[in-house]
Formats: sequence, C-alpha cells, structure tokens
Amino acid sequence: MTAIEILSWPFIQESINQINNKEQYLNYPVIYVLNGNKEAYIGETVYFKNRMKAHLKARKNIQQVNLIKHEHFNRSATFHLETKLINYFLGDEKYTLQNKSKTANDFTHNYYNKPYYDQQLFKELWQKLYEQKLVDNELHVIENKDIFKLSPFKDLSLEQIELKDKVLEFCEKRVTQNTSEYGNLLVIEGEAGVGKSVVLSSIFNTIQERVEEASSNLYRTENYLAVNHEEMFKTYKNIAKQVKHLKGKNFAKPTSLINMLQKEGKKADIIFVDEAHLLLTKPDTYNGFHGNNHLEEFLKLAKVVVIIYDQDQVLKLKSLWGAATLEGLKKLSTFHEEYQLTNQFRMQANDDVINWINEFKRKNLLPLPKDKNYEFKVFESLKDMHDEIKSQNTQHGLSRVVSTFDYIHKKDGGTYYVKESNGEYQLPWNTTSTKYTWAEKAETVHEAGSIYTIQGFDLNYVGVVLGPSVQYDAAKDEISIDTSKYMDKGAYTGMDGIENVNEAKEKIVLNSINILMKRGIRGLYIYSSDEALRNKLLEYQKAGE
Repeated sequence: MTAIEILSWPFIQESINQINNKEQYLNYPVIYVLNGNKEAYIGETVYFKNRMKAHLKARKNIQQVNLIKHEHFNRSATFHLETKLINYFLGDEKYTLQNKSKTANDFTHNYYNKPYYDQQLFKELWQKLYEQKLVDNELHVIENKDIFKLSPFKDLSLEQIELKDKVLEFCEKRVTQNTSEYGNLLVIEGEAGVGKSVVLSSIFNTIQERVEEASSNLYRTENYLAVNHEEMFKTYKNIAKQVKHLKGKNFAKPTSLINMLQKEGKKADIIFVDEAHLLLTKPDTYNGFHGNNHLEEFLKLAKVVVIIYDQDQVLKLKSLWGAATLEGLKKLSTFHEEYQLTNQFRMQANDDVINWINEFKRKNLLPLPKDKNYEFKVFESLKDMHDEIKSQNTQHGLSRVVSTFDYIHKKDGGTYYVKESNGEYQLPWNTTSTKYTWAEKAETVHEAGSIYTIQGFDLNYVGVVLGPSVQYDAAKDEISIDTSKYMDKGAYTGMDGIENVNEAKEKIVLNSINILMKRGIRGLYIYSSDEALRNKLLEYQKAGE
C-alpha cells in the first residue's frame, strides 16, 4: 500500500461475506464511502468487516461500499480525513449525506504529521475519488462554494465547541419549561469573521437530528432558522438539500416566519436567528411586517430564541439596534443568557491589520500596517485594483471587487455601474440571481458587489471601492462621511424616534465599510474615489515601503 487504494463491492451480505478474512485492512484504520444513486454515508473504522455488517442492517438507499486504504493511515488520521471528506462531499453536491453531527468528544486534535494528511494525502484521495466518478468537482471548485464554508460538519475550535454545547444544553433544558408571554433568549455576540454562522449551522443540524431521537427533550420539536439576508438564505436552503436531517421548510425569512406562525396560531419550539442585527426594529408595512420589532415577535412565538448578533453590522435605520433595545428584550424574556465569540477565523491577518480596520470604522486613519502573511494594498485607480483582483482570482479563486453603496442602483432589471472618480473605468454592480449567491458566479469577477451580495461570506482577496460618501478631512486628519452621497435609500428609511439621525446614518455607512473590509481571507485592496483620501492612503503606503 504505497498509494491510496479504493476497493469497491456491491452493498449486499454476499459481497461482504466473500472478503478474505486474512486481508490486512480488516484490522487496520480505514475510511469508507457508502453510496447509492442519491445518498451517501462516510465513515472510518479499524474493524471494516464488522462495521459493514452493522451498516447492512441499518443503512437504506445504499448500493455500493467503497473502502479507502493507505499504509500510512492511523486512527487519528482516518478520523480527521473522515470529517474532511464529509465536508467536501457536502460541497460537491452529488449526494445527500446520511451522516450525523460530531459530538464534543469527536474534536479533531493535533497529531503527528497532520499537515501531510490534511494536504498532500487528502489531495491524492480526492483525485482518486474524482477519477472513479464518486465525486463531481475538483477541490478548488468546492473550496470556493458558500455551502462548503457553512457546512454543519465543519471542524469547530474549542471555543466554538464550548458555545455549541452551551446552546444545546440551553435548548434541551428550556424547551420543556413553561414560559411567560415571552420565551427564553440566548444572545451570541461576535464581530465579523469569528465564525458565528458556522457554529449556528452546526448547532441547528444537531438540533434537527435530535428531533428524531425519542430519548431527547427535542424529540418532535418544531424548530426554525431565520435570516433576514437573501444571499445567506439561499445558502442555508442549498445546505438543506444536501443534509438528510435538514428540510428547506425549516429555513425562513423573519417576516415570512412571523406571519406564518401568527396565521396558523401556533408557537415554534426553538427559533434560531442568524445575522440578528438585520432584524427589523420598526414596522415595515410595505414588506408585510406590522409588529414593532422582529425579535420581540419571535419571543412571543417560540419557547426558545437563539440569536447571532453584531451591533457593528447594522445596515438600515429600521434595523438600528441600540443597547437599550436589546437590554429591554432580554428583560422581557422568561430567562436569558449571553455568550461572546472572540477568535478571528476569516482573515489570515495580524492584529495590526484588524486594528487598522477597526480604527477606520471609528473614523481614525492610521499608517498602513505590514503583514507578511496578508496582502494589504492601496491602488491609484479602480482599473489597477480590478486587474489585480482578476489576477488573484485566476491564481486562488473567489476574489472580487465590492463597493460602498455610493452608486445608483434600481431593481428594474437594468445594469448600473461603479465608476472611477474620473469616469473612465466602470464595473457593473450589485447584480443578483434568484438561485446562486453572487460571489459563486464566475462572471462576477468582472463586476462589483455590494454589502447585500457579500455580507456573511468569505472571499480570498477583496478589493474595496470607497465611494464618494467616504472622504478625508485634512483639517481634522480623520475620515469624514457625507451621508447625502450614500445611495442606499432603503438604509435611511425609519428615522422616527432616532435622536441624532445624522450620527445614526454615519454609523450605517461605517458599519458597511467595516463589513466589506473584513471579507478577505488572504488580502485587502482599497481604491478610494475621494482624491484627498486616496492620496493620504497612498502617502501612508509609500512611507511604509
């Protein structure tokens, strides 16, 4: 066994019985894939024949068993590769997976020579699966899919596992208890890039598995995951198609879910809310919401509500969350707890780069930090930045230009553009699709995305266009926001009851910049249409060379 080998048999008792009992792999760590026409199951074992006999009794819709062996396999490696295969099979979208969630005891620890198994050997393994037509896509294609990045089977960090256990315990305990008019509330806070949605995807999948377990307090409970973001909603719905225990009907937009539960006159058991900072805090009768606050309605309509929240990602005045608003809802709830996620997972940048972005959000402009592992660069022209993004997209995939909402866009089917300050170079912008998320479409490398097409998602390299609303005040040596030039008119509706409207508008614009700048895993590029800001950024860049 000097290379990966895959042996295949029909998934029937006769075939398993005929395997020679002297085969070395029968008492050796191996991985296996069971597949039918539409479904698959991935596992690892050291007792292959016995494991297959157990599967024959329990597994349905399976026609073939595929044994994967290699002389370098050990138990730590096969366990790690099993988890990795599950995630990549999900992203491949060839099969619906029968696998269940891992438990906290299944945490993939470090082990000897882990990088070899994680990178070199896994590439060989996937290529073999690809050649044998057990998978449809090459690795780089899958790695740039949103459903892969939000897979409920992802390896979690110790911090994320601790959070998952806490949420599951909270739900199991509180869902069986009587509540007042308002249900129980668990608030999870964390800034962009700390892995909030990945944890939520994992938690919800485990919850839905326990719905089918008679021994669980969650048996036959009715649970939903809501998100007020069209692109994220598409991704969750697509994940549901690939995972056996998830159903599309359990994912919803907030207003639709509230109206459905009210119309049917029933309560949900648990409602999870991703991107809860996008929930409405005012009525929006035009879009069918007649309550005062999405979260308040959820608390009335569920025994348990779990929200993922970041106050620095609010993008509309009608979703403007003040600390007092959230505190008031915590007090209304029957019982509440809070948890904070802190470790940055998206950006492979040092603390100086993260701090630079955070200070920009506070209107402070600092010298550009250096980071040998993260490319941070300012450009003199939109064309130059776009050319570099296209180059990185060719090399690494999933690299895109995005822009602040400073350019006209209408939902009339027409094409609108992000334009260079002199008007000579322009990119189509903020296009949407009903089926695919914006960044996953190959042609969008020739466009510019908006906050609404990219929030919550990763890019390898992001090129951020700072439009006319983002300026440099030389007298104060700070960032200045001209809110009149911000063209997202929907962001400014719902001003009633806001004391300092201009300050609130500024916060909306600065929040959007913060989100855009934190999309890139490997690098951040910036082009400013404001000449004074562009020159100051270039001055800082030159000084640091």
